[in-house]
Amino acid sequence: MARKLRYLPSESLVDYLPSESLVEVTCRTIQRRFLLRPSIQLNEIIVGTLARAQERYGMKVCAFVYLSNHCHLLLRPADAKQLADFMRYVNSKIAREVGRLHDWKEKVWGRRYTDIVVSHEPEAQIARLRYLLEQGCKERLVASPTQWPGATSTKALMHGSGLEGIWIDRTEQFKAFERRAPNSDALFTSRHRLKLTPIPCWDNTDDARWQAIVRRMVREIESDAAAHDVLGRSAILSQRPRDHPRTEPMRSPAPRFHAINPGVRRAPEWTYHLVRVAYRQASQDVRLGRLAEFPAGCFPPPNAFVSLRS
Repeated sequence: MARKLRYLPSESLVDYLPSESLVEVTCRTIQRRFLLRPSIQLNEIIVGTLARAQERYGMKVCAFVYLSNHCHLLLRPADAKQLADFMRYVNSKIAREVGRLHDWKEKVWGRRYTDIVVSHEPEAQIARLRYLLEQGCKERLVASPTQWPGATSTKALMHGSGLEGIWIDRTEQFKAFERRAPNSDALFTSRHRLKLTPIPCWDNTDDARWQAIVRRMVREIESDAAAHDVLGRSAILSQRPRDHPRTEPMRSPAPRFHAINPGVRRAPEWTYHLVRVAYRQASQDVRLGRLAEFPAGCFPPPNAFVSLRS
């Protein structure tokens, strides 16, 4: 199956979209293994990696949660390239650190991340934020979003508290190793602070007000979870990283856009269709050696293969 075209609708093509799209990003571990099993060290590494990537690429992070075998993030990228650069930086660093922690030599992520644009509708944006807050509860792992022992932005969103993590400079550490100099992790560890940005519909809302809305959503999620038994924190932390869930996942196609009103959803879907047609035509021109013009905001394919035969 062909890969989804990396493209974010812009205000120049879809009138009601802001210059920054709200995007939900999902990434799953290979074979759904518990390679992201929570631990104090991994939690700090994840937050520190997000903070370091934010410093490097200027990404606005609205929310995130890392479960044992997948993660969700709500981001506000300026364009598809910023999103791709940010996620490449984050996923590659986390994968290397997870490999070190669990002595895992294979791939960590099962496939490329999935990005789904959320419409401008406040109801759609709040619904996706609530979906992230529900992680861990809807799977009946914990009774409250605040009880999830992994890396999550829930408490920071509820109270406006800061998030801080670590970054270990493995490049400089390896150079020290080559010089036979001291090279413990502590010597190359720095702390970085992650800044959270409200979802677009709350840009003009006082911080205290939208934090109160988040707290109310958390209470509603706790009320719904109270009717079920949960796995519990100790059982989650005792999972083996190489294991995976015994039950088969419920598979359904992911939507290309999140929207409440079907009419709102149709506009970016049609725009995406037009961009995809133009992209395919430009790709065909490249293969035929003709001058090609790709749509703005897309990634042109790599150069075509050059035959050794004349």
